[in-house]
Amino acid sequence: MTIDSLARSIARTVPATAPALKAGYRASERMMSTLAESWPSIIRARTEKITIAITAHCNLRCQGCKYGRDFMPGAQLPMQTVRELLEDAAAAKVPAVRLYGGEPLLHPDVVEMVRLSNELGVGCYMTTNALILDRKIAALHEAGLRKVTIGYYGQEGAFDEYVQRPGRFARLVESLTNTRALYGPDELDLQFNFLLSRRSASVAAVDEMIAFADRFQGRVHIDVVHYSLPYFQEGEDRELQFRPEDKPAVDAVIDHLLKVKRDRPELLTESEVAIASFADWALKQEEMKVPCDARKLLWVGADGSVMLCYVTFPLGNLHEKRLSEILYTPKHHDAARDAFQLNCPNCHCEAASRVEKHAPSFRKYAKDAAERLAR
Repeated sequence: MTIDSLARSIARTVPATAPALKAGYRASERMMSTLAESWPSIIRARTEKITIAITAHCNLRCQGCKYGRDFMPGAQLPMQTVRELLEDAAAAKVPAVRLYGGEPLLHPDVVEMVRLSNELGVGCYMTTNALILDRKIAALHEAGLRKVTIGYYGQEGAFDEYVQRPGRFARLVESLTNTRALYGPDELDLQFNFLLSRRSASVAAVDEMIAFADRFQGRVHIDVVHYSLPYFQEGEDRELQFRPEDKPAVDAVIDHLLKVKRDRPELLTESEVAIASFADWALKQEEMKVPCDARKLLWVGADGSVMLCYVTFPLGNLHEKRLSEILYTPKHHDAARDAFQLNCPNCHCEAASRVEKHAPSFRKYAKDAAERLAR
């Protein structure tokens, strides 16, 4: 068991200890990061979460996503492959997996995957567009699913325009209403992932998102639009990406989010430090030089490919070898070190935790957050 997973286990048992345990973990990671900048050889892979894209099929056509079209079209993991993956993850004491897609609810064996994960003692949650969540949530909850994260792309027409399917916002609201009628927040944790892009960078859009999360008794996570991952796209004429002239709008959003975090600390999943950093992640993109903590990750594609992190640093394929033959090999540890040193496209995946775990960045954005809140 990792230090982080042990801390999470204690926090679940004694919730009041969670903030102190999390702060202690981040402090130890900052010390590790400082030492590793001089001695990178100390960086080793230590998988804490595996994201499994169980299918590339999707029932939406989001402006910022290539799944099911240009990226792995038609690919889907068979149940036996996922079974072996979960068995190997449990044997290696990996604490968590995320079922992902495409749209994971379209996989015919998704309920069995959740059930098996929980039977093996591997924590399991799901990222979904939630359009058909209400049709499957009873079986999924019975199988042990307790956390769902959902992409949020605006209200009404703004949502339908982004997903390029008319009437889908109404179906999302119906699905979430039906789901909440069955399971309250103590029985099912809902997290709404707000995509911060040029089209959503306004205080009004943030307030709409908060009202939506409150309506369905969920929390909010902030995702800054991607610029480098192969399964994301930037929209026509790159209209999703930020430009230098968008800085005033970005600053206004970050200032507002920080005030929300100060007033309602449990609503937003990120810390004030992380939120303050999002302005630079949005505007500087690959110029941000924050060591990557992808040593804690693994990503499995719908075609069986295994990568260290979100389709970077290929490690093998589950159709050719089992996960147990891929985990903690010299190649795996080398990839973890390369990621730490940013020998890669330098995306902003895990941006929040990277800032929290890098002492100079932590100090800089703690100061930035304090200054923004004092204005």
